[in-house]
Amino acid sequence: MHLDTPLEHIKSKEEHQELLANHEKAVVVCGRMGPMCVPVYGIMDALKDKHSDIAFRDMLFDIRDADVIRNLPEARQFRGLPFTIYYRNGKVVKATSSIQSAKDVKAIIQEVFA
Repeated sequence: MHLDTPLEHIKSKEEHQELLANHEKAVVVCGRMGPMCVPVYGIMDALKDKHSDIAFRDMLFDIRDADVIRNLPEARQFRGLPFTIYYRNGKVVKATSSIQSAKDVKAIIQEVFA
């Protein structure tokens, strides 16, 4: 099972750790192929060429290894998918849930990665 998005997929805890170890700036969208998630994947895909210094990835919410996202303290109160986690130097710098607009995502990128 995988997500049908143009983003690179994270399929394991090891791949998640590798992402954080090898990229100063990273965004992981953890969700499903649903109406709240698909627009966020599209936004991230549209931004990846403008922000080549940021690694944009997705992760299927329902796989066991997605607990690296689901169990984050920053995501503890989240109720809506997707969980979008922004990392800098391996640390969570921002976490959001549910649908986001392109304007929202751009503002967060400016805030946490500028």
